[in-house]
Amino acid sequence: MASTNDLKNGMVLKLEGGKLWSVVEFQHVKPGKGPAFVRTKLKEVLTGKVVDKTFNAGVKVETANVDKRTMQFSYKDGENFVFMDMDTYDQLTVEPSAVGDAAKYLLEGFEALVAQNEGSVLYVELPAAVELTIEHTEPGVQGDRSTGGTKPATLETGAEIQVPLFVTTGEKVKVDTRDGSYLGRVK
Repeated sequence: MASTNDLKNGMVLKLEGGKLWSVVEFQHVKPGKGPAFVRTKLKEVLTGKVVDKTFNAGVKVETANVDKRTMQFSYKDGENFVFMDMDTYDQLTVEPSAVGDAAKYLLEGFEALVAQNEGSVLYVELPAAVELTIEHTEPGVQGDRSTGGTKPATLETGAEIQVPLFVTTGEKVKVDTRDGSYLGRVK
């Protein structure tokens, strides 16, 4: 338990029937008339939904302990993903729902941030950009476009992204893991 006066950015609260909310920003407000209050912007940990919530100053709120560790992706076991803790070498099996879109850009040996609360995995977060090899793309033909054109390319993980016409099969490219956009070739 913590007081609303102790809130900090990044703190995780357990509200509304056990849902986990991360504090994005907060502001203590002391109006000229009436009691002080705390205005917060909270982000639901699992869905990413952001809401504004106001608390009276000094009210007790339940905090949740979220353990974030950098782990290495080892292999896929059926539908599940197996990660290894680099410090203890313990293996952790993660369900596809917790991995989410990160699965499109995950290769064996990649490191990811795994967030856990009370033994259950909340989410897996990859670095903002990863380097992957183009498995297949059609050759770009000069004159196929009016302005800087793009074409579909399949990555070694099976994900499909849009790349410029000059990119060829076998090249290593940098991909933004948040939206799947092409960031450039890797030398």
